[in-house]
Amino acid sequence: MVIINDLDYQPFQSLVNVDSIPFLIPECTITKKQPNKTFSEIQHLITNGRHKEVKKLLRNHHWPADNIIRSQLWSALCKQHNNNNMTEGFYWDLVVQLFGTKELPDKTSILPPFVDSKHRHIYHLTGVGKEVADRVVCVLGFACPDITYSPAIYSLVSLFLHFMPEEECYNSLTSLVSSKRLVFMTQTKSLYEVTWRTVMRVTRKHASSASIHLTKFCSATKMEHVYTDWMWWIFQGLPFHHIVRVMDCYLHEGIKVLYRIAMAILKLFYKNSSKRNSPWAQEALNNGLEATLMNFCRQMPVSPNKLLKIAFNIRALSAAYLHRIFVKTEMSMKSKAIVSNSHQLIRSRSSENLPTSQSQVNIQLLSHTLSTRELFTLWSWLPMRITMYQPVLLYTTEEHGCSLTTFYFRVEQHEPTLLIIKTCSDDVFGAYCSTKWLERNRKDDRGNRTAYFGTGETFLFSLFPERSKYPWVGMENDNVCHSNELFMAADSKMITIGGGDGQAIWMDENIRFGKSDSCSTFNNPPLCPGKDFEIKVLEVYGFGGAML
Repeated sequence: MVIINDLDYQPFQSLVNVDSIPFLIPECTITKKQPNKTFSEIQHLITNGRHKEVKKLLRNHHWPADNIIRSQLWSALCKQHNNNNMTEGFYWDLVVQLFGTKELPDKTSILPPFVDSKHRHIYHLTGVGKEVADRVVCVLGFACPDITYSPAIYSLVSLFLHFMPEEECYNSLTSLVSSKRLVFMTQTKSLYEVTWRTVMRVTRKHASSASIHLTKFCSATKMEHVYTDWMWWIFQGLPFHHIVRVMDCYLHEGIKVLYRIAMAILKLFYKNSSKRNSPWAQEALNNGLEATLMNFCRQMPVSPNKLLKIAFNIRALSAAYLHRIFVKTEMSMKSKAIVSNSHQLIRSRSSENLPTSQSQVNIQLLSHTLSTRELFTLWSWLPMRITMYQPVLLYTTEEHGCSLTTFYFRVEQHEPTLLIIKTCSDDVFGAYCSTKWLERNRKDDRGNRTAYFGTGETFLFSLFPERSKYPWVGMENDNVCHSNELFMAADSKMITIGGGDGQAIWMDENIRFGKSDSCSTFNNPPLCPGKDFEIKVLEVYGFGGAML
């Protein structure tokens, strides 16, 4: 193994105009000097899965923007989320396929539609650096055509190119895009809307004073438009030294860091604009809140480390909680058919709430249960990000027999899955299951199997004789108890979906008989009139390219 000394690395790549990076005055408030960690020490923690220690270290270790550690650290942080093990030169093969040469093109590249033309931030890249950023983004669009709107990607590419070579930049970016454990960026217009609504929602609850203060400068109807720019407060507004420190944490913890930073910005704006005769308050009244917030970020009155401290000191914002708010917001938008800013943002396939023509063909050719009308109804209930993928029939009793063992063999690795039951009385109902069935084998800290698993994205539905969707009760109520969170359970003898005062769907090991009762997790009635049922057909679908 070749050991590379940290001294062999330079803090910035040759594509960076170093002279344009402003000098940051060192902080004099730190009284207890923290010993610098080397990359090798951090790499050891990452390799051994000590994620909490890495998180604490990244939040509190105050490396300046020109520290050489990022030439290795950022790449390693990205790789831990999905080590795609690309062979050396794979990126350049894609470049040649797309452009016909490894040389930079003579004319301006036509960027993929997921890029927002108003937000192509290059920070301190040179002219050649900008051309390289364009090329990386074009190759990603070529390799990942399902990304329909993801404006943060261009900013990430530009920042990566400050600290890593072009090929490593592409590999790091694909690790974030394909991450299964954490979300780093949304990839459709609709889900981008969910992010700013999530920021608005958590700010109202966890930074209420700041939220109320903003209404002094903006009407309630215009307030939503202010929040649509939340990501640009960070990627466009913050000074370079601040955004680099934010990235240190973001590349390890995911999008939740950006949520916290956005809230910290609003809390600081409230603090600085609520003072008597505040110039920020006057500017907001004169120039509008949107422009003032962006200008405030550019002149951020606290150091990078202070900004992070404020962000991470906001209580009760765990990753699980933020994901729960995100899911509830998405479901609320889905049910209320909220569409805003459609004239400004590129419309994605997934926001149409209709299956693509190929999806229709796939299901109609394979399904023994769904009519075209039922297919369209069911599709309108799916999470937006899932509707862009093609349905794949994983298991059907018509072809694979009636065995729970076979069911697990064919289905358990897929996430999410869609279960559709047709009874011998021609009732049609089922469930969207958000989590892998393999989770039935997961054990807790004491070595015991966890009885129930799954998330609040799971829902029940009935298609015949009634058409109804039954989402998790926690979507409308924040105060839920354990009996309201019994989503999925399974073992060698049965499958259960929904629990608490009854089981919404229960099937036996032979996938022949089942029963359906009301349950507190989904507050549903029995999904078939007689409660007990005999299974005529069970079909289970996965979604090609989703979370396999």
